[in-house]
Amino acid sequence: MKPFPLSPLALALAAVVVSPAIAQERDARLETISVIGDADSIPKLPGSAHLIDAEELAKFEFVDINRMVRAVPGVYITEEDGYGLRPNIGIRGASGGRSGKISLMEDGVLVAPAPYSGPEAYYFPTAGRLDSIEVLKGPGTLKYGPFTVGGAVNMLSTPIPAATAGMVQLEAGQYGETRLHGHYGAVTDNTGWLLETHQQYADGFRDIDGGDSADIAKEDYLLKGRLSSAADATYRQQLDIKLQYSEEESGMSYLGLTDADFDRDPNRRYGISALDEMQNRHSAVQLNHSIQLSDAFTINSQAYYNKFKRDWFKVGLGGLIDAANAGDSDAQAILDGEMDYDFGIKHNNRQYEARGVQISADWQFQTGGLSHDMTFGVRRHRDEVDRYQPTEDYRQVSGDLVFQGISLPSASNNRVEEADATSFFAYDEIQLAEKLVLTAALRYEDVETQQKRYDDPDRTSGNITASNQVDEWLPGLGLVYDVSEAWSLLAGVHRGFAPPGGGAEEGQGPELSTNYEWGARYYSDSLSAEIIAFFSDYENAIQNCSVAVPCDNGADSGTFQLGEAEIKGLEAAFGSEWVLTNGWSLPLRASYTYTDAEITKDSDGGDLLAGDNLAYLPENVFALSAGLDSGAAWRLNLTAAYQDEMCVSTECNRGNTDQFDYTESLWVLDAVAHYDFSEDLSGYLKVDNLFDEQAIVNRGPDGARANRPRTATLGMKFAF
Repeated sequence: MKPFPLSPLALALAAVVVSPAIAQERDARLETISVIGDADSIPKLPGSAHLIDAEELAKFEFVDINRMVRAVPGVYITEEDGYGLRPNIGIRGASGGRSGKISLMEDGVLVAPAPYSGPEAYYFPTAGRLDSIEVLKGPGTLKYGPFTVGGAVNMLSTPIPAATAGMVQLEAGQYGETRLHGHYGAVTDNTGWLLETHQQYADGFRDIDGGDSADIAKEDYLLKGRLSSAADATYRQQLDIKLQYSEEESGMSYLGLTDADFDRDPNRRYGISALDEMQNRHSAVQLNHSIQLSDAFTINSQAYYNKFKRDWFKVGLGGLIDAANAGDSDAQAILDGEMDYDFGIKHNNRQYEARGVQISADWQFQTGGLSHDMTFGVRRHRDEVDRYQPTEDYRQVSGDLVFQGISLPSASNNRVEEADATSFFAYDEIQLAEKLVLTAALRYEDVETQQKRYDDPDRTSGNITASNQVDEWLPGLGLVYDVSEAWSLLAGVHRGFAPPGGGAEEGQGPELSTNYEWGARYYSDSLSAEIIAFFSDYENAIQNCSVAVPCDNGADSGTFQLGEAEIKGLEAAFGSEWVLTNGWSLPLRASYTYTDAEITKDSDGGDLLAGDNLAYLPENVFALSAGLDSGAAWRLNLTAAYQDEMCVSTECNRGNTDQFDYTESLWVLDAVAHYDFSEDLSGYLKVDNLFDEQAIVNRGPDGARANRPRTATLGMKFAF
């Protein structure tokens, strides 16, 4: 890969660019992109909700989405590349593979490349440019969908500022890491705009045999514009447009290590994977329009188009890893480059398109003595995944990779999957009494999918090999009772749903569950706390099969029926800030998640047995962050995170397991110190994984892989 270049546009932005997020003074009813609103809205919600705002993100200067969300209770992550490029995020037991069981959104719009036909999120928004992140669970997820089994994650991009402002941020650190982030925006009474870029480069911390490194080059550009009516207009309106483009080249591979090699050097990579590389491009257009027809009625409309093209050129040699782990010396010699070997590198070449229109209305009204705050809406959505995946044949000769030829794709690697979905929701917050709010929600999903496979490379002939249709009504109820100004109790129940994917055959049902939660919240000026128990009763659990996370039957596409299952657990969160007499302050936050999950009924084929566990689901997850703020020029923040070992299949509860069936538990401590040279200029030193603790955090699909080693980075931020 070529050295990381800063494009002319990036250099131009670096010369001007913008400040930490400036709070916008917006009318809440003209806001269409937030799913929570603000922190003050959280105590009123019937389910668990968490907001990671711009101030919280700025404390640690993270560019990895895994590190950003790991402290949210009920959230689990499975690390993979150490940079969070393609994260695996699960919520409340919903499978985390490629974040394919949660509703991923950016600015209120579904952002997975093909959320219905291919929900695995091989594209993920550049985390380093995000302004805030919202995580929603419980009955409130029925407003968004289609995935309501676990929850929704909405990522908010940098807003158009309330006044002309700019910021430029530069970083440099170990492993050749450099980062540029800048944005600049301006407003008038009726217009606004924002221009932003985020550019990231790293040599990578994995050393490939033969002297190469797994480097990364990613650049992202964002342009926003706004037109709004006069404040005294009869009908206040606002029109926003967002244009986004990003591209990435990264030397990422699915090939991990044998356990013996991992113990010697967890950051090694075998030379047989030296050509592995991801190349992708993503572009998006989003239009938002809001019109306030009265003080009590607002209509919000959004139209969107997302396009994502990727070619992940990579080997699949998990069989060699397994054989070497079992003591096969020939397999080990091939991995070490000491034995000649014929193999293929597949172009995992896919093009995704997703487009849709969603319209919703906010309506406040009275019926008798009851107050209603209702939102209802409809969405029409279409997406598709087009695969054309030839394989290049190579021979390893004395450690060198020698090209042999190209094998054209088979029908399974030459196919198109499509989905056409219509959804509707109604969500009503009803003030039953001064201290009691009932939330009633209803969602409807109608999904049609089709798969077509082609018999020849030119696609002159092909057959529809799978088609399916599912439709479901998804109800939900939630209650919030204010015991006092600080204490509230909550309870909720809702129907969980996940579509079966574009390769589903006729009659294959969606994932369905009944989800319950109940708990208590405490909010005061200096202290917040909550504890929530959850229970999900799955009548039909489904695993999405992918190359990254193969199903237990070995499939790397389509879906695998897990059948009936139960997931239960407990979430707890605590936050406080002590302000000392000398102006210093001590912020403290902690979160904990306990999860117990199992299959509850034998499958018809006998592959799954009652009592089997669910794969890649930790029992205990804990996070703690603490700070020391001088109230003047400097501040220090520390965050520690723990995650239990995880079973990599559904059979660990049967016994007869060994070390290769589990990942390893891990504690990681990150630290960052900021110093303000002036009101506009600040610097910082951050150290990820301060104690350099590395463990096997992932074994899928091809061997053991480690988390990021200790990495120190210096940064500067100039705001104006």
